[in-house]
Order: sequence, then C-alpha cells, then structure tokens
Amino acid sequence: MKKYEQVKEKIKQAILDEKYVPNQKIPSESELTIRFEVSRHTVRKAINDLVNEGWLYTEQGSGTYCADRSISQSSSGADKAIALITTYISNYIFPSIINGVESYLSSKGYTLLLYSTNNDFEKERQCLENVMERDLTGLIVEPTKSNHPNPNLKYYLDLEMKGIPYLMINAAYSELNPYSLTVDDELGGYLQAEHLIKEGHTNIAGLFKTDDMQGVMRMKGFIRAHREYKIPIDSDMLLTYTTSEREQVLEGEFANILARESRPSGICFYNDEVALAALDVIREAGLSVPNDLSIVGFDDSYLAVASEVKLTTIKHPQYEMGVQAAKAILQLVEQKDNANPSYVYEPVLIIRQSTKKI
Repeated sequence: MKKYEQVKEKIKQAILDEKYVPNQKIPSESELTIRFEVSRHTVRKAINDLVNEGWLYTEQGSGTYCADRSISQSSSGADKAIALITTYISNYIFPSIINGVESYLSSKGYTLLLYSTNNDFEKERQCLENVMERDLTGLIVEPTKSNHPNPNLKYYLDLEMKGIPYLMINAAYSELNPYSLTVDDELGGYLQAEHLIKEGHTNIAGLFKTDDMQGVMRMKGFIRAHREYKIPIDSDMLLTYTTSEREQVLEGEFANILARESRPSGICFYNDEVALAALDVIREAGLSVPNDLSIVGFDDSYLAVASEVKLTTIKHPQYEMGVQAAKAILQLVEQKDNANPSYVYEPVLIIRQSTKKI
C-alpha cells in the first residue's frame, strides 16, 4: 500500500472511531505531516482523495472538516433512497447543487446516497456498480467526460431494465437521450464573447475544457458570437484542455499568448475556477485586470468574488438546479402522467469589475 493510501486509511479509521465527528475541523496538513511522518505532498493527496470520496470537505481559508456522511449512507434495506453521482463533491459549485438535492429529498422523507467519480470513467463504473447493489428508488447523475464515448452505458440500460428512473444534470449522454437538467452553455459562451465585443474588444482569447460537453458548447457560442459580429478569431487565441491538462496549458500556451506583442485584450474562460487560476499567470506576466486584460468567467460561483478581482461571469443555477433535480426524479419515481422533467436554464450575464471598455 502506498504511503498516501496508508494516511487515508488512518484518517478514515479515526472518523469511524468517532475521533472526528461531522463538521469538526481535522488537524492541519503540517500537523498531519508530523503525526504520520510523511511529506506534505503525501498528506495533501490523501486529503484530496478523502474530499472527493465524501469523507472530508474543505472551506476556503478555514481548513478541512469531517463530512456528515449520514446523507451518503443508508441501511441496505432502505426503500426510499435516491443516489446522486457527481463528478466532484466538495469543490466549486457542487456543494450548492448537492445541498439543493438533499434539502428537497429530506423534506419528502428520502435518503440521499452520495457518490463522486472525480471525472474518471473507472470511478464512474465503481459508483454505478455500487449503486446497482443498493435497493434504489432513483438516480441523479452528472455525466463523466460527457464529450467522450462512455464505456459505462450498459449500467444505465440495466437501470432501465430494472425500472429504476434516472436523470442527468449539467450534461447528458446523447446515446441514451435521457431526461436532463442543463444550462444553455452555447448561449452562455455567446454572452461571454458578446459582452467583450460590445466593450470594444476585437482580439479575444478563449480557454475551454473539451472533455466535457459544457466546454465544447461554450466554445461553440464563443465562435458564433465572433461570426455574427464579423470579428475574425486568431486560431492561436483559442486554447483547449482536458481535465488533466489544465495546469500545463495555463503555464504553457496561455502564458505564451500573454507574452505576444499582439496579446489579447479580453479572455473568456470555461469557468470561474480556471479564470481564478489564470489570474496568477496574468500577474506573473506583469499584467492587471481589468486595466490590461478584461476577463469573463462562467458559473457565478463563490470564486467569482473570492479575490480582489470580482469576476464578470455567467450565472449557473446551482442550488436551484439541485432542488429541481430532486423534484424531477420524484416525479419519475411516482410515475406521474404529466412528468416531463427535462429543462434547459437560460444563462444570465453578471457584470462586475473584471471587464472594461476599450
């Protein structure tokens, strides 16, 4: 067993032994490094895994806490259990979505089983196998790498054979044509670019994630806005990355376009998280936002206002989507004749201080 796995098991055992109770802060990385006599990197990897598996959660600027796993566990005989599989649990916009789902389901007497794939197909398979062993009432799932062919489709077909309804959020596997709750990501990408164009920008870069369908559609909207406003796109200014490539692209291709003589005056980002990460690269290039660069994020997450630069961004429904997903899956469970739970949210531009007119 690797060192980080040993640290994981020791922390999990401490939780099971109730040495850490729900919502209690665990020791800092420095303290755990000394306690387990391992490197800080080893401790960090163990904690990150436990966060993604739902054992711990983090609060920015505060620390790491023991999660309340009562919402992710139930007795094997539970007859009112809904499973929720997300790509992540404790990071970014996902806690808000999860809270929306849990708050509505608990008000209706349902237990929520919570799983995370970490946006990995193998972990999605493991989650689905676990779900199939449970006596489930229904399933809500956020697809893993939704722009790639999925090797786990048979599990969803098995759910259909068993008569267990499922609903997808944020994206959907097109082969299954499932009920889904999504944002109009193409329109969101269009609004990002249109805002900068209306502010007078004509040299606009875009940085989009392409293993998830959301990023592909946002990039499509970005391109459409340029075409409709008859502004050519410099192909070198359109950067793409996959889940595992983000840091490499930020430190490489993105840093390179900032160093160009004809650098962009505006940038559209896949989401607020990558926009905030890009701020470090922008500062290292000796540039400031919005004086030298106007930037636009996506999701209107807590990160949009977490730094001194308050992001202009596109609003994601987050908590509202969670509540609506819970209502929709119960409509399917109860087999209501008028059930048609699919819905597409219209994105809204939120203007803050990260953009300005040229």
